[in-house]
Amino acid sequence: MAKPLVAIVGRPNVGKSMLFNKLTGQRTSIVEDTPGVTRDRIYGSCEWCGRTFSLVDTGGIEPGTDSEMLKFMRRQAEIGIELADAIIMVVDVHSGVTAADQDVATMLRKSGKPIALAVNKCDSVGPVNPDVYEFYSLGIGDLFETSAIHGHGTGDLLDWVLENIPEDSGEEEDSDVIKVAIVGKPNVGKSSLLNRILGEERVIVSDVAGTTRDAIDSYFENETGKYCFIDTAGMRRKSKVDDAIEKYSNMRSVSAIDRADVCLILIDANDGVTEQDTKIAGLVHEAGKAAVIVVNKWDAVENKETNTMRDMEAKVRQGLSYMLYAPVLFLSALTGQRVDRLFQVIQDVHAQNTSRITTGALNSVLADATARVQPPTDKGRRLKIFYMTQASTKPPHFVIFCNDARLFHFSYQRYLENQIREVFGLNGTPIRITIRQRGDKEDE
Repeated sequence: MAKPLVAIVGRPNVGKSMLFNKLTGQRTSIVEDTPGVTRDRIYGSCEWCGRTFSLVDTGGIEPGTDSEMLKFMRRQAEIGIELADAIIMVVDVHSGVTAADQDVATMLRKSGKPIALAVNKCDSVGPVNPDVYEFYSLGIGDLFETSAIHGHGTGDLLDWVLENIPEDSGEEEDSDVIKVAIVGKPNVGKSSLLNRILGEERVIVSDVAGTTRDAIDSYFENETGKYCFIDTAGMRRKSKVDDAIEKYSNMRSVSAIDRADVCLILIDANDGVTEQDTKIAGLVHEAGKAAVIVVNKWDAVENKETNTMRDMEAKVRQGLSYMLYAPVLFLSALTGQRVDRLFQVIQDVHAQNTSRITTGALNSVLADATARVQPPTDKGRRLKIFYMTQASTKPPHFVIFCNDARLFHFSYQRYLENQIREVFGLNGTPIRITIRQRGDKEDE
């Protein structure tokens, strides 16, 4: 099951993002040398008292002068609220209760979700700030003094979260079922592909509508295995929506990526890789999901020649250079061309994403790799690599212990990653590598 989701909402400039960073611990994400891939992440993982949940940082909600824009913003905010299991509303103690705060509070009370009111920017310690009491007028009873900068009050807030999010049922999902999210920009053929899959050679198909999601999970079984396909709404282009609202527009798709084992990234063969495609693929990459790049509408490409597919794949690889590990499949959801090949590819990338390699095998590869290409040196000091182990799966995460992490140049890390991929066949999944100096604690 997906991790519980907690949404942080409020008007602009009350400290939502600061609180988000404090609660998630400001974990360092994987850095890619590709401009424009990594954007401000709206989702993060939070751990407290041995339990984990997802946290979403939302854009500021505020009334505008344009009634149509206000209507749209409200609707998108409601989407975020509907997805959440619990909500943290953030207000600014220095500003007092504003009309925008009242507006947000009214919206939240209608949701029926558990709500905590974080009165932020209470940076001083000592007696309760008397200005806090004014916020009881918002009608949200669970009130907490917090300081996102210093962390004051965040422990009590997290205790409240654990009391108000669903407990792990303890029931294991069918491990044989692979959850597949179909993501992409609007009109790329996501629903058409799903209908094509469900409409042919189906053995077991059932539609289960989620209570808090618009997406419909479609369960499908054939001779290759069991699948749960998650159809998503198209992620809108940045030029079509206000940047502050875009976070809400994409929330369902991001949630689907989080729930999925494998993501099918659909690209329109007629458009090629667009800026929005790179953004969507970047979200999948950062989430560490196994991925398949699906070039749809191949039937609509005119004047195809011998090298047309090869040339197109080269352009896709160039546009998504940070995902060279992901296989590219050309198909047509309309005609069914090559759709049958999709299942085996899904099985392959999922197996790679969940694979575990013994420490002995890893260090054998490490010894061969370092003998072939010597570790780098700096000012006469040479990098010494002691050993490597696998910390986790989904995606495969490897920890390398060395004498000085500062000597571990990015290019050498990439070299070792390529060696791992080549030897163990991990060509359909992202890989995470963490460098540790001797004496550092090993990741669990």
